[in-house]
Amino acid sequence: MPYLFGGLVLLNAMLLGYYLFIQKPAPTKTVQQAQTELTQPTSFTNSAKYIPPLIGTKE
Repeated sequence: MPYLFGGLVLLNAMLLGYYLFIQKPAPTKTVQQAQTELTQPTSFTNSAKYIPPLIGTKE
């Protein structure tokens, strides 16, 4: 029984190492779309001209 448990632990460690370090996952369509949205420049709107004026005076 200890050999079975040790073998399963070793197999688990080998599979984990394979999926973490060797196999590179292929990006899906949604991941590719998100990456292009992150790298594309976004438009900037100056919102300061839409702020209402201050009421009262600062003293």
